[in-house]
Amino acid sequence: VQLQASGGGLVQAGGSLRLSCAANRRILPFDVLAWYRQAPGKQRELVANIQSGGYSNYAESVKGRFTISRDSAANMLYLQMNSLEPEDSAIYYCHVRQGYLNYWGQGTQVTVSS
Repeated sequence: VQLQASGGGLVQAGGSLRLSCAANRRILPFDVLAWYRQAPGKQRELVANIQSGGYSNYAESVKGRFTISRDSAANMLYLQMNSLEPEDSAIYYCHVRQGYLNYWGQGTQVTVSS
């Protein structure tokens, strides 16, 4: 699976962005889809994931502000980010786990100015 992330950019604190991730082939119902992020000098961290049935999990730092969603028919993954904070600045990566296989997108830069 090849993943193409988009939607990043520069936004002021308190603003919103919507990230999209397009897969080049079918996302299966039991695939686990996720967004990760990596800020300069920090380890890559899980932002949110979504599993079959729509069950989702979020990092504590983004709960209530970010929403992950999937459109399996369109092979798309989204991350709606509201009330953005400077600490959210990072490169955001989409990820798909199919069984024991892991696929990463190329990343999209999100910069939040104070």
